[in-house]
Amino acid sequence: METQPHAELDYYAALAALEWQVELGVAEAVLDEPVDCYALPDAAPQIHRPAAPAPAAEAPGRPALHVVPEAGPDPVAVARAAAAAAQTLPDLREAMAAYDLCDLKKGARNLVFADGTPGARVMIIGEAPGRDEDQIGRPFVGLAGQLLDRMLAAIGLSRAAPDALAAVYITNVLPWRPPGNRDPEPAEIAQMLPFLARHVELADPDLIVLMGNAACKAALGKAGILRLRGHWTEAFGRPALPMTHPAYLLRQPHAKREAWADLLEIRARLNG
Repeated sequence: METQPHAELDYYAALAALEWQVELGVAEAVLDEPVDCYALPDAAPQIHRPAAPAPAAEAPGRPALHVVPEAGPDPVAVARAAAAAAQTLPDLREAMAAYDLCDLKKGARNLVFADGTPGARVMIIGEAPGRDEDQIGRPFVGLAGQLLDRMLAAIGLSRAAPDALAAVYITNVLPWRPPGNRDPEPAEIAQMLPFLARHVELADPDLIVLMGNAACKAALGKAGILRLRGHWTEAFGRPALPMTHPAYLLRQPHAKREAWADLLEIRARLNG
C-alpha cells in the first residue's frame, strides 16, 4: 500500500498547533538528537569586549601634559586678611559686604551687620538673620527680637539707649540669612569667624552674651546650650555668658525662668 505524503501545514494551521502544544505545557522543541539540559558546558562562554581606544599620541618631542585644576583662594585666609585690615566698624562692614566667598550672600537680600550702640558694655551675639532681619537689614527685629528687647528692659538695658552704661550692641555670627532659616554650617561659621572676632575687638564690650548654639560654637568651640547656659566663661578674651536664644523661649515658655536668672547674672556683673 502506498502511503500518501503529509500535506504541508499552512501558517495558520502551524500557529494553531503550536498554541495547542503550549497550552499542554510543552516548553522545549523536539530535535533530532536528545539534549541533556543538566549537563555543564565544557568551557565557560567567552565574553568579547571591545578594546579600549589607545590614548592619543603626543606630538614628537613634546612632553605629556597633565592638567591640574586650579585651586581657589582659602575663604578663611581671605576673611582673616580682610578683617585685620578693618580699623573701624564702618570699615569692617564694608569688608564684610565685599566678601564674596560665602555662598549665603548669593541668596540674601541684605547684609545684617549690627544694631544698638557701639561701645556699649554688653555685646550680644546671636546666630544668623531670619526672614524679618534679612528684609530690614538689622538683627533681632522679629518676634524673637521683640522678646529680647523686653528681656533687656527688665534689667535696665536697651539697644536704643545712647548711654553706653545702659546700652547693648547686637550682632550675629553670620551676617546673611541661611536658606529656610536652617542652622549655620561649620564651614560658614569658620568663614565668618575672623570678622566676628574683629567685630568684638572694635566694639570693645565689657562682657558678651552668647545667644544660642551657633554663637557658642563660634566663640567657644562648644555646643549644647542647655548645658552651657548660666555658666560664665571667656570668649574673645572677655567674660561671656551663654543664654538660650529668645526663639527657643518662644517655643518653650517654661525656660523663661532660667533666662531670667541669666539676666540677673548679667545685671550683677555690670553692677560689679
